[in-house]
Amino acid sequence: MRILIAEDNALLREGMTLLLTRNGHEVVATCASGPEIMPTLRRTEPDAAVLDVRLPPSFRDEGLRAAVAARQEFPELPILVLSQYVEQAYAAELLALGARGVGYLLKDRVGRVEQFLEALERISEGGTALDPEVVNEIIQQRASTRSLEGLTAREHEVLELMAQGLANAAIAERLFVTERAVSKHIRGIFDKLNLPAEGTSVHRRVLAVLAYLGNDISGEASR
Repeated sequence: MRILIAEDNALLREGMTLLLTRNGHEVVATCASGPEIMPTLRRTEPDAAVLDVRLPPSFRDEGLRAAVAARQEFPELPILVLSQYVEQAYAAELLALGARGVGYLLKDRVGRVEQFLEALERISEGGTALDPEVVNEIIQQRASTRSLEGLTAREHEVLELMAQGLANAAIAERLFVTERAVSKHIRGIFDKLNLPAEGTSVHRRVLAVLAYLGNDISGEASR
């Protein structure tokens, strides 16, 4: 996989480059500031991008704004966003553009090599990879969301793991139930969230995750 990295910390940037190279990927370019990202993306046309949220010159949201701009110009580009802290609003804004091929991890996951590489592989295949701590933060802030009130405790657990990007088999293993039981819970979630029957199961899964994050599923479904 050809990857672009945007990270101002030279040590972390070089560490990710070495890690990815050793695992069979090619780092086609690195950026140390927000304004570099879009021109470099256009020039190198990578298969995926790994972007820090806070980059020079202001160290506020340059990476996020570049991620949003990149998704608008290159809708199929998988993007893995890294953040030092849980910044729920940033995750929701990025996912509102479409949850396929998007990841949001805390930076300490980079040190957990298998999790980092798994997240990158997942988004490259069109999946979603959300850090469990990000999901937990969203749970606390969105606990009163009306559209989720009808879900059972088990359906909430399943939806939380879906939001982290886990497939049915992994959810079943985590909850010590069968895949058939997970499928049943997911059908129940789709029904209770009034998701449209048409379209692929993957599309409905994305809509369910967006509902979980507090986005407007009716507007997303009409696109």
